[in-house]
Parts: sequence; structure tokens; C-alpha cells
Amino acid sequence: MLLYYITDRRQFPGPEGEKRRALLERIGEAASAGVDFVQLREKDLSSGSLESLAREAVRAVRESSGHSRLLINSRIDIALAVGADGVHLTSTDISASDARAIWAASMRFSNLETQSFVIGVSCHSPMEVRAAESHGADFAVLAPIFEKEGANVPALGLNPLREASLKDVPPDRRVEAGDHRVGMPVLALGGVTLQNAVDCERAGARGVAGIRLFQSGDIRKTVEMLRAIR
Repeated sequence: MLLYYITDRRQFPGPEGEKRRALLERIGEAASAGVDFVQLREKDLSSGSLESLAREAVRAVRESSGHSRLLINSRIDIALAVGADGVHLTSTDISASDARAIWAASMRFSNLETQSFVIGVSCHSPMEVRAAESHGADFAVLAPIFEKEGANVPALGLNPLREASLKDVPPDRRVEAGDHRVGMPVLALGGVTLQNAVDCERAGARGVAGIRLFQSGDIRKTVEMLRAIR
């Protein structure tokens, strides 16, 4: 199961400096605990502040893990500038294929052709997942799966997750090679807890994403419990 921590420093107490330090500490803890991806999603920051925080976040991840990958929300320019592992795109951002082209051009300019770049995409329907897949995204985050207190967006439920994940979808026999399914990982987001994560996995999700799921409580215990889901 892929584990995807989405950051929100505003949930930490204290003034801005303390929130920032707490966030960087949590990012390091998450990477050390074995979270697969950390999405730096501090959308309210200015470009300069976000770039500064992103550089420190990259350092926190690198110093804590050789496995975890740091993705920057929306800002591919900042992701490339700080040497992040990838970018997470929203439905209003450029396409995954355009982001990949920008990355490839950047790598040619810097002579680092072999470096990889992860592209995740936020989706809100199975159709959007298929579109992201067609543009070469590495994975999709489908949301919201469950109802969240205070949220004004209705939950999708498990059936769209099952459809987006191609769970129990038979092969398309019209396709010459047989099964048309590419199998891009789909991660469940929105109201996901340790209790209902198993339902997401059974519906075909290849992983779960969340803010509070990973930003509060004992991160090592959270990761251990999620890894135990089969």
C-alpha cells in the first residue's frame, strides 16, 4: 500500500516560525517511518517562502530516508529549482504530459537525463483518472472518498474508487492485446482513517492519502498499521 502524506503547517500550534519547524520535523519523521510520498501543499505561501520551505523539506526527506519522495503541490518551477522528486498537479494545473515535457527540457539543459520525476494528479471522478493516465501521470489521488465533517463537497464513495481503480473490471476483448488496463495506481483521499483504509484497499486503491492521517498521532504506528492491511 502506497502512503501519501499531504502537509498543512497551519494545523500546528504557535506562530509561523514554530509551525514551520513542526512541519519540517514531521516531514522528517514521516520519511523515517517509511511514508512513500510527502506532498508539500502550503498553498498560502509566497513563491519565495515556498521555495525556501521546499529546500528544507527536501533536506529533511533526504536525511531521513532513501525511499520517501517529496512532491511539490502545483509548482513545477519550484520542484525543479529545489531538486524535489516530483510535482502534484490539481485539476486546474497543466496536464501531466506538459509537466513531463517541462521536466525533460530542464533535464536536457542540466545534462541530468537519467533523473526520474514523479507526477501525481488530483482527480474527482473515474473519468478524470483515465484522463490523467492518458497524459502519463504516475498515479492519481481520487477524492473525496468519505464524508468529512464541515466539508461542503459530497463524498464519492467506494464505487467510483472501484471504477477508477478498475477493480473487477473485465478485459476489453476488442483490444488486440487483450486487457486494455494500464493499472495506474489510484490513491484514496478524503476522510480516510485507519479503520476504513481497508475498505479502500478492497475497492482497488493502491494506497491512501491524507493530512491528519499522517500529521497527527504516532506516525510510526500509523505506517505500521497501514502496511499490515492486506
